[in-house]
Amino acid sequence: MSLVRWEPLALQSLFDSVFDAPTPNRSGALRRWLPAMDLVEAEDHYVLKADLPGLSEDDIKIEFEDRTLTISGERKSEQETKKDGYVRVERAFGSFSRSLTLPDGIDGDAVTASFDRGVLEVSIPKPEVRKPRRIEIGATKTIEA
Repeated sequence: MSLVRWEPLALQSLFDSVFDAPTPNRSGALRRWLPAMDLVEAEDHYVLKADLPGLSEDDIKIEFEDRTLTISGERKSEQETKKDGYVRVERAFGSFSRSLTLPDGIDGDAVTASFDRGVLEVSIPKPEVRKPRRIEIGATKTIEA
C-alpha cells in the first residue's frame, strides 16, 4: 500500500475548475475578468454581443485595424474594507481586451455599435462577394515581318 500526500490547494483548484468560482488563487489575487461574447452570422452582416455589466459607454473602447476588431475596457473594483468582520469578493474586475479576426474586405467605417443595459452590440457588415467577370475573346492581331 502506498501513501498519497494530501494537498488542500490541489483540492481547491479542482473545485474552482468544476464550479468555475472566482476565488483567490495562491497569491490572494482574484482571477482576471473576461467578458462573455457571442458572434452570430446573419445573411448580410455579423453581430457581436458582449456582456459588460457595470460598465458605461466611456469605459469601453472599440478598434478596427487590419481585419482585427478589438474590444477593451476596464471594470473598477467596488471592494470596501471593513475593520471588523470579513469581506468576500466574488465579482471579478480589472481591464480586459478581446480581439476577433474578421474576413478580408470588411469596411471598418461601416461597423456600428450600440450599448444598452450592460450589453454591447457591434454590427459588422459582410464584404460584398466578388462576382466572376466574363472576358470576351477578341480578334488576334497579325504581326507582319
